[in-house]
Amino acid sequence: MKKKEFKSESKRLLDLMINSIYTNKDIFLRELISNASDALDKLYYRSLTDKDIKVEKDDLEINVSFDEEKRTITVSDTGCGMTKEELESNLGTIAKSGSLQFKENMTQEEKINIIGQFGVGFYSAFMVADKITVTSLSVDSDQAYVWESEGADGYTITEGSRDSIGTDVVLHLKEDTENENYTDYLNEYRLKSLIRKYSDYISFPIKMEITHEHLVDEKEHKYEKHADVETVNSMIPIWKKDSKDVDEEEYNNFYMDKFNDFDKPLKVITSNVEGMCTYKSLLFIPTHAPADYYTQEYEKGLSLYTSGVLIMDKCADLLPDYFSFVKGVVDTEDLSLNISREILQESHSLKLIAKNIEGKIRKELETMMKDDREKYIEFFKTFGVQLKYGVYNNYGQDKDKLQDLVMFYSSKHEKLISLKEYVQEMKEGQDKIYYASGSSIAKIDSMPQVDQVKEKEYDILYLTDYVDEFAITAIQSYEEKKFMNVCDADLDLETDEEKEDTKKANDENSDLLKHMAELIGEVKEVRFTNKLKKHPVCLTSKGDVSIEMQKVFDAMPNDLGIKAETALEINEKHPIAAKLKKLYKKDKDLFDNYTKVLYSEARMIAGLPIENPTEISTLICDIISKE
Repeated sequence: MKKKEFKSESKRLLDLMINSIYTNKDIFLRELISNASDALDKLYYRSLTDKDIKVEKDDLEINVSFDEEKRTITVSDTGCGMTKEELESNLGTIAKSGSLQFKENMTQEEKINIIGQFGVGFYSAFMVADKITVTSLSVDSDQAYVWESEGADGYTITEGSRDSIGTDVVLHLKEDTENENYTDYLNEYRLKSLIRKYSDYISFPIKMEITHEHLVDEKEHKYEKHADVETVNSMIPIWKKDSKDVDEEEYNNFYMDKFNDFDKPLKVITSNVEGMCTYKSLLFIPTHAPADYYTQEYEKGLSLYTSGVLIMDKCADLLPDYFSFVKGVVDTEDLSLNISREILQESHSLKLIAKNIEGKIRKELETMMKDDREKYIEFFKTFGVQLKYGVYNNYGQDKDKLQDLVMFYSSKHEKLISLKEYVQEMKEGQDKIYYASGSSIAKIDSMPQVDQVKEKEYDILYLTDYVDEFAITAIQSYEEKKFMNVCDADLDLETDEEKEDTKKANDENSDLLKHMAELIGEVKEVRFTNKLKKHPVCLTSKGDVSIEMQKVFDAMPNDLGIKAETALEINEKHPIAAKLKKLYKKDKDLFDNYTKVLYSEARMIAGLPIENPTEISTLICDIISKE
């Protein structure tokens, strides 16, 4: 029989669809099963409105089988089937969709979930097959027809036979190549896995002949095989069940199985939203971060389903980066998919769903912080850095969403507290939120600059994560209270009398201090201070870049050349101040040695490297030996 040409486009279009539109060959089975599901839906719907069509719901099913010798995979359904004209129209015209037309002809009240709306999913089978044979008997015809094609060269339609209404799609697989192993699909386990991954929640049973082994002779280790036809899909997604009908163990088992985690989730979040966008979601907050979470290899995203069919395994657009730790699924019928169903087009619905999900997660975390602080702290110790990164990222545009979720260690309470809790307990007259940064709580607590703030009985937030100070900088102020680094040169906690004494000491020793600054070279200035209680020296910073920020920049692979503007401050009440004044007048060489040692001491306290440790060690030994 002479082949008919495809009506819509040439061989180039079909080649483009096969080689470019579909990037994942595995989805061919999903597309064929979705088409079969549509045919079952149509038949069942028609049986409700047409008295001449008798259908029992239990008779509606999909069967998947394979033949290794013939290299074929068959997908059969007991659906409505197709007439000759429908085969011509639906399969003879690329991008013609019977499902879409059927849906458009229904009233709003009648519409049911029709998955195959794009007319090209069927052709994804040519990614793995060099020949496709479709045998179909329509509910509206007594004659079955066979549609057959070997690709873009065309197709034939001939009369055929089928015992009952429905459709058989037979794929003859391509021969294996150096890069592609098509034989891999002729495997019971592989097909079963694909069904469960992509079509597990199709609402009709998908049946396969499953082989089982049982031991018949223990001594000889002999086994016998037998095959049973089994339903391999779950049919009803757990997220479509009423939450009151699902217990905690079911949610935990689903999470651990789907997301390959050995631990149950810390939190389960369910949503059933109707309105401007309609969707169901089942989200999980893990108890721990995956091994690759803080690497470039980690992929965020939620599993996206449309009417129970997996469209994207990880849809990144559904989660902001700061909630990238969340796992889960979203099922909706409101998305505009492109013709391959693999890539989402720009979609208002998708953005609306993502916005709702972000708000839901944030609200659940706020509730956990308020009502179950112990669990929230467990969560925050694992994923708090990600939240703080979200505060800082994108120039702080999301700070208002996240600032009430971040926590910092309180020097007064010796535990993590929120910014709101800090402000609520501020002393009368206190107008700033004080913080200090360092590599550990113990190191921060021993910093010279901390003593003065503690003496005023002000709480100090200890920032120990590399991103903390960047997050604080992005927030700028909380409830009109500005943040102040205790190591900031502009920290203003002295009394008027102390300020006057400090000014006098600096004015009287300006030459001494200028000489020290010139000798050191790396500091903006050297000055006497009254802020230090028992410590001799410290480094303070001024401007937008603190010493701790400089450490972060220094640790980056590329030298950004970003440095803190620092000052060396000397305790005017410490004996070392009197010693410096004396040496400056009597022994400039020894004075210079003292200067170098004191500056190195200040750098060491600040956690900065000493560039010339051997020289400083020698100077210390010389000074000690002279005393």
